[in-house]
Amino acid sequence: MMNKFSPEVIDKLNYYVYRLIDPRNGETFYVGKGKDNRVFDHAKAAQAIEAEDDQKDDDDENKKPDLKLSRIRAIRNVGLKVIHVIHRHGMDDSTACEVEACLIDAIPGLTNIMGGTGSNDFGPMHASEIEQRYSVQEVEVKHKLIFININVSANEEVSIYEATRKAWRMSQARAEKAEVVLANYKGLVVGVFVPQRWYEYHRDGDKSMRIAFEGKEAEPSIKNLYFNKQVPAKYRKRGASNPVKYSY
Repeated sequence: MMNKFSPEVIDKLNYYVYRLIDPRNGETFYVGKGKDNRVFDHAKAAQAIEAEDDQKDDDDENKKPDLKLSRIRAIRNVGLKVIHVIHRHGMDDSTACEVEACLIDAIPGLTNIMGGTGSNDFGPMHASEIEQRYSVQEVEVKHKLIFININVSANEEVSIYEATRKAWRMSQARAEKAEVVLANYKGLVVGVFVPQRWYEYHRDGDKSMRIAFEGKEAEPSIKNLYFNKQVPAKYRKRGASNPVKYSY
């Protein structure tokens, strides 16, 4: 089973989008993009982790498992190897991002941690959602606003408030200047909140510093300015990975 491309092939590939397939059931379990030998790096990472298993410390036990690497290791444990498929090649970086995002959106059950680039704003939507999104009035900024992309709608069990208030990689000093926080779902404002307190928030197994806020739903005079309106295009640029945007 090959584990790298020849230099001659690499010269012709340019950017490509690939799929990792489980030979036990034929399922695609990961989609990615890259250049050179990127497609083979995941199997190498899984092999390296196996070599380090005997050197785990207490902190390692608390780390969340990487589902992609766990899947690769399970495949290896039964004597099989991951199937590497180059889905599309010969692209520039931006085109590869679009192809990768489309595949991630289209294939259920992937182990990808992140969704496709721009998926929240330009990914799959019901026709009625498209109509609603592009026919509504655009937000006119009247306050110091923070726009936060969230991944739940009003129909799901997690409340819009809970999905919006935590936990974000952002400057607390900058966040504290905000007058209003807007929850954005697929380009539409679905929640309007007034933050009352910002604080550090540490998630289990995540040592990075994040912040959260406590607040309340905005009063009608403020809510009516923003609720159910379209987020301005400059705060939802295609390809932007940061879910947090500021108007100030």
